[in-house]
Amino acid sequence: MEDEEEEKWRRELDGFTPPGVGYGSITEETLERLRKEKLSKAERRRRAREAKRAEAREDTAAVVCARCHSLRNYGHVRNHIADNLIPDFDFDRFISSRLVKRSAGTPVIVMVVDCADFDGSFPKRAARSLFKALEGRGSSKLSQTPRLVLVGTKVDLLPWEQMGVRLEKWVRGRAKALGAPKLDAVYLVSVHKDLSVRNLIWYVKELAGPRSNVWVIGAQNAGKSTLINAFAKKQGVKITRLTEAAVPGTTLGILRMTGVLPAKAKMYDTPGLLHPYIMSMRLNSVERKMVEIRKELRPRTFRVKAGQSVHIGGLTCLDVLEASVQTIYVTVWASASISLHLGKTETAEELQSKHVGIRLQPPVAPERATELGQWTERRINVSGVRWDLNSTDIAVSGLGWYSLGLKGHATVAVHTFDGIDVTQRDAMILHRAKFLERPGFLLPIAIANAIGEETRKKNEGMKGQQSDDEDLLDDESSE
Repeated sequence: MEDEEEEKWRRELDGFTPPGVGYGSITEETLERLRKEKLSKAERRRRAREAKRAEAREDTAAVVCARCHSLRNYGHVRNHIADNLIPDFDFDRFISSRLVKRSAGTPVIVMVVDCADFDGSFPKRAARSLFKALEGRGSSKLSQTPRLVLVGTKVDLLPWEQMGVRLEKWVRGRAKALGAPKLDAVYLVSVHKDLSVRNLIWYVKELAGPRSNVWVIGAQNAGKSTLINAFAKKQGVKITRLTEAAVPGTTLGILRMTGVLPAKAKMYDTPGLLHPYIMSMRLNSVERKMVEIRKELRPRTFRVKAGQSVHIGGLTCLDVLEASVQTIYVTVWASASISLHLGKTETAEELQSKHVGIRLQPPVAPERATELGQWTERRINVSGVRWDLNSTDIAVSGLGWYSLGLKGHATVAVHTFDGIDVTQRDAMILHRAKFLERPGFLLPIAIANAIGEETRKKNEGMKGQQSDDEDLLDDESSE
């Protein structure tokens, strides 16, 4: 391939020698550009692969502990018992106490929230602590009031293109309702699709100046370490990559990141705040992968009447008890790996006990339902003014949410495990699916295939037993 390119280059010269530096307006940059243009596609791909391998070798050259090695390469920790003994990060002691002290610059707080699980990942306790610290510091003349920036990560998992500027307004309103102090800015970013990351870096650098400290805080697995890794990559800084894994509590201590900010400004990555009221904290590694949202959410809408129930796996159920209208449109926003079911409320309890861990997954086994906790009920009154748009959400932290569209009033009951946070809020996404789902089970392909394979093996076993019985009867009749 290279020989062909060289021959083509020579034919184009038509007997003339290649131009060099000083000929006309030709410079070293011109020659370098010409050399790059001569590279074939295969050669460019090969060089890109080599650069990627070199970067990976530099990354793996850093010595990490056994826990981080297991998280990076296998996505889980080896010793779950020892990992559960790690204490929660004391935010008041390590962060809030430093904000009230005198400092050279104005501290900057970057609060990271997962857009796909906003209520579950929003650090409510930290927000209250920050509010107290900001109140105490606002009356002090020692230094300026800390600046607070709210960053919504994983925005690519939402249908954000259809939501437009409404999403930012919703985030601001929801943050205020959950107790956040006055926000200096809100940024909705996606590291995976490189959305607004550069703008966020520029704004944080402007706020921090040459001497300020930047604290990145948020709940476990909200995307703090991923965001800082993206900062370093955009700035061209060679740092030891922070461990990223879909496991609660990946970061254990405060990590100082040098070189990301200019001059003497410093950035700190803090451990994720423990939220015991989210569903994913109770699930094992297999179940956590099922509920984890990895692709853009797609709505699944049911037409529901009073006396019907919608199950999201074996983890939660929504009963429509009473309604002033004949029809309510219930849209489920959750991982596509979770099975759904629409049926009668009077048989919902029997359905739960019969199919949980089998067709209603997660949990992945019937006995896991009792391990997750006691099944409790919470009644909620909802209302709406339009049936063609979602009016209100009922969010189950760490799992997903129901969006209800109705023109009237209704009373619903949400069933889930004791201690899991259930929140009623304004609708985050107004639109619903174009086509409605049918009553009955809506199974993911993996669960449907597993059930089909189990049924096939069971039928083969029954056929084998039946043939053995027939052979035994033939032998007895021949005797």
